[in-house]
Amino acid sequence: MGDSALDVEKQDFYERKTAVQDVRSKSFFGSGFISRLSVKDGEVYEVHPEKHPKWYQRLLDAGVEENGIKPVPLEQRTVTQYNNLFTVFFASLLNLLPIPTGLLATYVYGMSLRDSALTILFFALLTCIPPAFMGIGGMETGLRQLVQARYSFGKYFVMVPLLFNAATMTGFCLASAMVGGQTIAALNPDRVAVSVGIVIVCIVSFVVSLLGFKAVHFFERWTWIPNLISLVIVVGCGGKHLHLQAEQPPATAYQVISYGCLIAGYFITFGGCASDYTVYHNPRGVSKIKVFLYMYMGLLTGAVPLLILGAAIGGAVPNVASWEKAYEVTGIGGVMDEMMSPAGGFGKFIVVMLALSVIGNVSLTTYSISLNIQMLLPPFAKVPRFIFIAITLAILIPCAIKAAQEWEESLSNFLSLIGYWAGCFDAVLIVELVLFRRMDYSTFDHAIWNVGRKLPPGIAAIGACICSMGLVVPGMAAPWFTGPIAKTTGDIGFEMAFAVTAVCYVLFRWIEIKVRGRF
Repeated sequence: MGDSALDVEKQDFYERKTAVQDVRSKSFFGSGFISRLSVKDGEVYEVHPEKHPKWYQRLLDAGVEENGIKPVPLEQRTVTQYNNLFTVFFASLLNLLPIPTGLLATYVYGMSLRDSALTILFFALLTCIPPAFMGIGGMETGLRQLVQARYSFGKYFVMVPLLFNAATMTGFCLASAMVGGQTIAALNPDRVAVSVGIVIVCIVSFVVSLLGFKAVHFFERWTWIPNLISLVIVVGCGGKHLHLQAEQPPATAYQVISYGCLIAGYFITFGGCASDYTVYHNPRGVSKIKVFLYMYMGLLTGAVPLLILGAAIGGAVPNVASWEKAYEVTGIGGVMDEMMSPAGGFGKFIVVMLALSVIGNVSLTTYSISLNIQMLLPPFAKVPRFIFIAITLAILIPCAIKAAQEWEESLSNFLSLIGYWAGCFDAVLIVELVLFRRMDYSTFDHAIWNVGRKLPPGIAAIGACICSMGLVVPGMAAPWFTGPIAKTTGDIGFEMAFAVTAVCYVLFRWIEIKVRGRF
């Protein structure tokens, strides 16, 4: 009996030990870990303060964003400060980045200031329309921009525009970081390297994007004020040389169209992220036209004056010896420093403010990059967003330092290429919404946002994009390749991408819906 009782006791001990081990295993590998990284079909963002540790809830109460790519239900879309949709784009573009982009028109493309200004204005008026229109969808659906794209490209084929969009946003971060780094280095080129300036800009931007939606909107709401004051002072102090424009013949159609394609790439790519900044806005009681105009005017008025200023600086650089010498050493940052040199120490302070003006652009795009990365794999949806921001930062800094060595060529190559894919992407989403969903945002069902079998297969969308390449490649004019059509017309790759994709998608999507019997 004693042995039997002892055996029973041992068995109970081992069963209890096994149960404890199972619980521990499940808490890490099971319900406590795997389930934490799994997102249920149709799962939307919900607030559960009772499930959070106190320290974590305090961060959320302070305004740190918890949600990533999950759909935001209507009851969670409570922001009614719609004018911040103007400031978020206006402030992100009211910095140094548009200036070197405008400079390319006169300094690289060889256009006069008048022709450059008209080209910038025309293409900006046109290509600000798609992103402003697409941004309405974030407010109406509660879906991030690339999540909306799943309702056209499907759950799996959306990875193609997803990677292109992440690369585009990273490219804008690189360009902004390069310009900011050059400007900081221009203060003391012998002691401060461009790489040091790039690191400073990236780290400060990291803090803003880390906090999330509210922090980004709050920062952009006010940061435009010092940026605008600094830029006005620069023009007032150094603008006396801007009239010394290099003589240029009238622009040819080739020059206008090629540079116009570059401007299109600058604006239309915001279509890949516009909804990321509107998903918490309340769609009730506000006109869609009003929301559209806020975003449209933010994009237009933030960048166009500075693009034209850049064209004026580019036309004057060959005729102002000190500007030309500074430009060769530290790019546009050196020119800014030379323009402020009459102001002495105060001028140095303004140059620092100009360098930091790009933080708004870097933080905004870094925020969208983190959301894109979260869509790459299903488990990423529950990984904290700050991890992806840290990864982005680790990639961004060395790439920016390398690209800064040939910044002019890097910027031209980047802007000329991104317009092609963005034209395809914007065309698909706009045709889907306008023609097939008849502007009915309720057809973007939250219950299927991550259910591949219920979303469109994406064959129509990806097929239309591929078909457009048949005219995009012959019509593109990049520094490393010029197609046979572009040799005559200039770069019409963006126009072909948008038009051909739209036409093909109408046909392919109609067939896809007929075969499936639903969206």
